[in-house]
Amino acid sequence: MRILVAEDDQLILKTLEFRLRKDGHEVIATQDGREALRKIDELLPDLVITDIMMPFASGLEITSAVKEKYPDRMHVIVISGMGQENVVLEAFQLGADDYITKPFSPVELSIRVKRFAIPVKI
Repeated sequence: MRILVAEDDQLILKTLEFRLRKDGHEVIATQDGREALRKIDELLPDLVITDIMMPFASGLEITSAVKEKYPDRMHVIVISGMGQENVVLEAFQLGADDYITKPFSPVELSIRVKRFAIPVKI
């Protein structure tokens, strides 16, 4: 599966990238929202994993753009250190398929990603 990861924390990004590649996925790593949005349109990943707080475009903006442009093509998992209920609700209202609160276990991420390995409509 082709997965785009949008995360501005370099250590978390490398950890996610390592784990997802170990699980056999193709990973596109991006460090800001603008780069993520550009690569989403260019490379059409199957899954987008995005942090909420990022430079240039937030994870909520990425979620909204993905679900508006590719509603049946891509899944979105939102990750954030914020445990605020209103942010979680907004992510789901925008179309997020899942939400993970930091810190999280790489094993938990792998299990959640596997749920989306079933092909989506193109």
